[in-house]
Amino acid sequence: MKAVVQRVSEASVDVDGTRIGEIGEGVMILVCAMQGDAEANADKLAAKIAKLRIFRDDEGRMNRSLADIGGAALIVSQFTLSADTSRGNRPGFSTAASPAEGERLYEYFITRMQAEGIPVQTGKFGADMKVRLLNDGPVTIPMEF
Repeated sequence: MKAVVQRVSEASVDVDGTRIGEIGEGVMILVCAMQGDAEANADKLAAKIAKLRIFRDDEGRMNRSLADIGGAALIVSQFTLSADTSRGNRPGFSTAASPAEGERLYEYFITRMQAEGIPVQTGKFGADMKVRLLNDGPVTIPMEF
């Protein structure tokens, strides 16, 4: 699975003009299941993100995890993370998991983040979403498992 993790002061996602997910301090996670991914990939990704020390401690160092600060996660599916831009000017997405498998792993990843004790809000798989965030830092970390 591929993910982009952004440390945020706040983030939200709207579908058809309706707010469906919103968090304060925490992380915005854009996630994409790739062909060949399995639940083990989601397990590793969720465990790593929950423990990733990207939040400031009392000395201003990135030394606290999402769990340490009691932060939340806004998780949004984003198949475009699979983009292959090696040829031409139009990205290819053939390495992404099928929509059915992508949705299954997306939902599984959400349950794994919740199992890590992280409060979770989500987007809607396959929907045209409007995402807003206030990136704190900015801290943006690409990950792949």
